[in-house]
Amino acid sequence: MTLEVRHVGGAAPPEQPPRSDRPPGDRPRPTPKARLLDPVFSVLDVAPVAHALTPTLRFHLHVSDPDGRDVYAIALSAQIQVDPARRSYDAATRARLVELFGAPERWGATTHSFQWARADVLVPGFTGATSFALEVPCTYDLEVAASKYFYSLPDGVVPLSFHFTGMVLYRGEAAALRVTAVPWACSARWSMPVAAWKRAIADQYPGGGWIRLSTETLDALQRHKAQQGEHSFDACVAGLLAQALGGERRPPLADAAHAAGEDTR
Repeated sequence: MTLEVRHVGGAAPPEQPPRSDRPPGDRPRPTPKARLLDPVFSVLDVAPVAHALTPTLRFHLHVSDPDGRDVYAIALSAQIQVDPARRSYDAATRARLVELFGAPERWGATTHSFQWARADVLVPGFTGATSFALEVPCTYDLEVAASKYFYSLPDGVVPLSFHFTGMVLYRGEAAALRVTAVPWACSARWSMPVAAWKRAIADQYPGGGWIRLSTETLDALQRHKAQQGEHSFDACVAGLLAQALGGERRPPLADAAHAAGEDTR
């Protein structure tokens, strides 16, 4: 027996969508867009900046874009950390660093990374790869952990980690401007010669340095300097140290030069 289906008004039956013989899991899916690769950074060199107002180090860096895009610019921020556990120390250096890391037997837990500086730079346009400079001001304040660490190293290197973030502006399809982020995962390790920091400091403060004193201590030192007839704070402190240590006082170089100048006149 054949069942005949009639449609009212003689209208044609609605078209049924074509059936697919594929299981639901085998149906084609939209092709995802390829993920853009992150830029790759490396550190090449460092040198003191001549005639700067403050001690400054200029790092020379390299960046490459694995996607080969036409990059208009990178607004880049770099966080620089010191990694003290990545180098070795002799007994004398460990003694100088006791204020930072404590007794040597505790160094396994205390020599963790700490921040030194943060600097911003605008990397100019390029295609493929380019080099650029990152300037980092330095301080000789020995109460700052990084300065105390650099000052305590007699030689060798300072292990550094550069962590980058920012925005990449590049040419997209139809020459449209596109923007993508530089993730914190973009980083680079480098070992900076401690001599570079020492040269930058010596250019600004040849033969000397700076320490911070409270107002009360500075006033008391000023009064003692006047009472003793000392002509410099350096001579005043040297005299106090000689009294405290019970040794013979040796005049500082500045005092010796001053005295020699008076003798020759």
